Amino acid sequence: MDFAVIIPAFNEGRTIGKVIDCALKAQQMDSRIAEIIVVDDGSQDDTALVAETYGVKVIRLPRNLGKGAAMVAGVAATQCAGILFLDGDLIGLEPKHLKLLIDPIYNGSARMTLGVFDAGRISTDLAQAVAPHISGQRAMFREDFLKVKGLEDSRFGVDIALTNYANKWKWPIQKVPLRGVTQVMKEEKYGFFNGAKARLKMYWDILKQIRA
Repeated sequence: MDFAVIIPAFNEGRTIGKVIDCALKAQQMDSRIAEIIVVDDGSQDDTALVAETYGVKVIRLPRNLGKGAAMVAGVAATQCAGILFLDGDLIGLEPKHLKLLIDPIYNGSARMTLGVFDAGRISTDLAQAVAPHISGQRAMFREDFLKVKGLEDSRFGVDIALTNYANKWKWPIQKVPLRGVTQVMKEEKYGFFNGAKARLKMYWDILKQIRA
């Protein structure tokens, strides 16, 4: 069983390189990782250009369509049986974390894994401890992903939509601690006010999925 690492990214030029580099190192160590795909979701920075320097497959969406649409585009671009999603703004990611996420899918002990930040930093650790179901770090079967309808329009609600579907059909889900991993917060990316605005929009997308 092979896996595609799919990294949806929007304006992650400052961090995407380290995430790709980690995925490439994991690929060198683990033959199950067949390809790495970056989906640039209409970024206004150099996200796509940075990704292309690493020689991985890069898909450029014509405009910002949202995280859900980016993930759908990434899955459509691969025939790998397994999918591993990673956010493009991760800090502290190591190849061992990718292995931890795909192992339960590969050995059949889970149909979905959720990566939960552990000992990264308090703010992101706490957020995922309270709501691990919104994690962007997850592995699953490609055929299972394709069963979930409406993801193209889910934007930031895509992660909870996937988890809700898995819970509905009682798929075995395994939480995987990602020790030392954290991510750049929106307030750090865009400044306090713009970051807070972006965070509220993200919460609204999530709320719509919770109420769906």
